[in-house]
Amino acid sequence: MDVPLHWQLAKLLISVGVVLGLSVIAERVSTRVAGLLSGYPLGTAIALFFIGLELSPQFASDSAVHTLAGFTATLALGGGYLLAARGDGLKGVAQGTAGGLAAWLATSSLLTQVDFSRLGGTLTTLAAIIVFTWLYRRVPDVKATPKGGFSWPALALRAGLAAGIIFLITGLAHVVPSAWAGVMAAFPVTMYPFLVILHLTQGAAPVATVIKHYPAGLGSLLCYALVVSLTYASLGLWPGTLLGFAAATLWLLSWMRVQQWWAGRRS
Repeated sequence: MDVPLHWQLAKLLISVGVVLGLSVIAERVSTRVAGLLSGYPLGTAIALFFIGLELSPQFASDSAVHTLAGFTATLALGGGYLLAARGDGLKGVAQGTAGGLAAWLATSSLLTQVDFSRLGGTLTTLAAIIVFTWLYRRVPDVKATPKGGFSWPALALRAGLAAGIIFLITGLAHVVPSAWAGVMAAFPVTMYPFLVILHLTQGAAPVATVIKHYPAGLGSLLCYALVVSLTYASLGLWPGTLLGFAAATLWLLSWMRVQQWWAGRRS
């Protein structure tokens, strides 16, 4: 179907706004918080919503079932980026991107061969969260240094990457099965451009910190995808989206409260 121009503009504006917000948090607050918020249902929500808008709520609901397992591929992307990025600057970004995308594609190819249920997809990603959290346990926390605003080249790069990924995912959803559409919806639409900009401006160390804390934030994404898979077809896109965000926010607030309690016990 032909996609109306105002839908395309909405994709662009929302994608750019989210990436800019994450960058502000990383520079003004902390990379740890930014890593947690990278797991909030931002890019996934944009992708699934527009897939439902352009195709059908039922197709988006079916896709969301595979999104639950697709977050495992997102974790693989972060791990591949971390392993491959051996330096700063464009070379480090290119190495990280190549390693991350290779890991994502290999994992996604395996996941799309499985007929996941909601329970199976959720358990798969929960197991991956535990594994990657353990693997990242020795990665040091490094704060980003405030840079005092955005440059026009950085703004253009953020806009191009975020919007391009969203347009690619929602465009391919028209020609691929729901399994692939769901896995693609789990792609870190907002986190990847954020990693690239952070890597170029701050170096590899803060990027490693964001990747380290990303698995902890995936619980909210799982909650969102689960609720959407249950509500899009029955309630519609807007109610399903609002309920999904409510569930994701509740999980994230609960997780932060647990972390505060645990930190208090250890101090």
